[in-house]
Amino acid sequence: MKAIYQATNFDADQKLIDFIQKKLDRLDNFFDRIIEAEVFLKLNNTGGKNKTVEIKIKVPGNDIYVSRDAESFEKAMDLSYDVLKRQLKKQKEKLKN
Repeated sequence: MKAIYQATNFDADQKLIDFIQKKLDRLDNFFDRIIEAEVFLKLNNTGGKNKTVEIKIKVPGNDIYVSRDAESFEKAMDLSYDVLKRQLKKQKEKLKN
């Protein structure tokens, strides 16, 4: 899956980008008509959960958007992945009917 990455207030490490890309590639198992993804990585000045991952998945019909905060980008991506997986399954069912 083609993904566009943007990091705010820092430079994203290639290991982090690879980790996120692997997760995004797995989403193709749940919905095979994904066009592309936009990933926004942000550092916040708040307390413990100061890292935000925002993902916008472009699919036919509606775009799917999720945003999660966590202590690390990896944890935020894991939380986002679970939500995206559910939403993509719903989108697939909607298109079947």
